[in-house]
Amino acid sequence: MEIDRRSFLKLSAASIAGAAVLVSPTPALASSGNESQANTNGKGMLVDTTKCVGCRACVVACKQWNHNPSSPVDDESKTHNDTPLLDSKTFTNIRATDVQQGLEPKWVYTKIQCMHCQKPGCAEACLVGALKKTETGPVTYNESKCIGCRYCMVACPFGIPTYQWESVTPWIRKCTFCANRQAQGLQPACSGTCPTGALKFANRSELIDEAKQRIADEPQLYINHIYGETEVGGTSWLYLASVPFEKLGLPNVQTEPVVVNAERAMGLVPPVLLGMAALMTGTYLVTKRRKKLQAKTSKKDEQGAKTK
Repeated sequence: MEIDRRSFLKLSAASIAGAAVLVSPTPALASSGNESQANTNGKGMLVDTTKCVGCRACVVACKQWNHNPSSPVDDESKTHNDTPLLDSKTFTNIRATDVQQGLEPKWVYTKIQCMHCQKPGCAEACLVGALKKTETGPVTYNESKCIGCRYCMVACPFGIPTYQWESVTPWIRKCTFCANRQAQGLQPACSGTCPTGALKFANRSELIDEAKQRIADEPQLYINHIYGETEVGGTSWLYLASVPFEKLGLPNVQTEPVVVNAERAMGLVPPVLLGMAALMTGTYLVTKRRKKLQAKTSKKDEQGAKTK
């Protein structure tokens, strides 16, 4: 059986998701007043999609700061909402959405990256504490603790964490919210290079106030909703838009944080998640190697035919 990378990823995700059903993730209780207050702490980023022109300067700056090489998903022609925009080498990317309004087509550009949830499902699902929400805002990742179970990939409601499938020593990869830059008193690399002011870095509570003011000042421009203010308990990244967020590929998620039964998950990881992950990874590597050999053989045959 031959499968391409995209088919493999879908099959692998489905297999792990099936195991996740056994783990029985449970929704959190409704947020209390104290939790709501805590959600305004730390830094945040406001993404105003009405100001974004799709120049992708933020993508380039992110790659330069994180020393990430180019990858297939960097192709800016990938504009469909169901097309993967992120991989282990690309922490952020721009989705271009054609929103038809009357007879005139309108392109809306949306920056996609880790949302850095106030109560991240990935950290809830992590069995060894490799993922952690910091007080300043970023959800950080410690690869020295990671056991490669990939349960965080299942738990994330935004489908953000990616895995280094082709690496001999693979790790989870995602946007870090430039935690190392923030520790030096610097703003994230992406917002520092945005030429149109589509990205604004500040305290999350201040950004929510500013977003509400922008909506009040120009109600004809914005829909009356700040994406990320309450989604999954709140996120550090907040969005404004002139069209419904579902049209931009941002999922319609619950307002309660994602809570996972990690104790039960711990008991199931060795036989189910790790076993399935190892099997699927092995299948992918074998299939990929077979395709490479077939490609080399075909190339030699073509060269031989030309010399005759």
